Amino acid sequence: MAPATPSQEEQSPKILFNSRSSMSRMCFSILLLLFFTGVATSQSIVETLPGFPGKLPFELETGYISVGDMDDVQLFYYFIESDRNPRMDPLVLWLTGGPGCSGFSALVYEIGPLAFDVEGYDGILPTLKLNPYSWTKVASIIFIDAPVGAGFSYAETPYGYNVSDTSSAAQTYQFLRKWLTFHPNFAGNPLYIGGDSYSGIVAPILIKDILHGLEVGLQPTMELQGYLLGNPVTDYLIDDNSRIPYAHRVSLISDGLYKAAKETCNGDYGNVDINNTLCVETLQTIKMCLLQINLAMILEPQCAFSSPQTTELQWDLRVQENATMNYLLSLSRLPELPCRSFSYMLSYKWLNDINVQNALHVRPVCRLRENVII
Repeated sequence: MAPATPSQEEQSPKILFNSRSSMSRMCFSILLLLFFTGVATSQSIVETLPGFPGKLPFELETGYISVGDMDDVQLFYYFIESDRNPRMDPLVLWLTGGPGCSGFSALVYEIGPLAFDVEGYDGILPTLKLNPYSWTKVASIIFIDAPVGAGFSYAETPYGYNVSDTSSAAQTYQFLRKWLTFHPNFAGNPLYIGGDSYSGIVAPILIKDILHGLEVGLQPTMELQGYLLGNPVTDYLIDDNSRIPYAHRVSLISDGLYKAAKETCNGDYGNVDINNTLCVETLQTIKMCLLQINLAMILEPQCAFSSPQTTELQWDLRVQENATMNYLLSLSRLPELPCRSFSYMLSYKWLNDINVQNALHVRPVCRLRENVII
């Protein structure tokens, strides 16, 4: 999609100043490109996708950018330009939670321009439709498969898979610097870091890395404006302690049970003394009350496979859920029970299709996996 050109009336003095400084940014970008000549990177424009009728009505780019101490980590991304004005609209780097969920999860289930046609699933290849509420109507978004091992991202060495929250944030910052180097037209756009769930841990670390880079003058420069997080993980003790008061407020547990928990556990439900038997027993009772509740969406039914899988799932749970998923995907139609988890299963079938991977320009090394983790 060709960037829209603002009229003279739309060009403020600040924008004109940025235009005059664009030559220096371009020159520096050329120097960085020369520096990154040996970097294993790739970018490809995707015009059509299996399961979507006709040509995509938006600009989609996929690719890999190498990061890590030895450039042995290859991070995969999906980039979608803003429908409105890619030249002026904000640039958002979106971090999906988990940790270990693919950026595709956010693209197709949350804020991207595509969604699966769950009702139209016929047991073959899932089909796609447009999402009328996509954030890409007003912003350009990079959906990244991070940390390494999520989606189509991979490491060339066993050492490359050894990452922490801190090192993953550092690799994402390295990714962003290189991405802007290869896309200098977006270096001057307002930049936001976004995410949900476990990104509440990683995003602030990434923001700190970006701010430090700006302070010491690392290039390319970034027009960081802020960050936005949805339902984020913050601190485990704070998060765990908030669940029981919340369950009480929405009437999932009784007044008496909540009072017993407060009194026996002294309001601390995340760091429980195992010798405090009254507290332990009360929390076990609460756990049983919530056992059949869909904790992610309490007004919806509790279904098997209730959220995208991550690398942290226990083996026995993964085997059980994979069996459920494989059975449901073998049906000519999904059950009519309104479980949003059924749509999650479609991404497994779609992304693990060889024609889809070819269309997305996925590297062959990723096709050796038994299943792509979404």
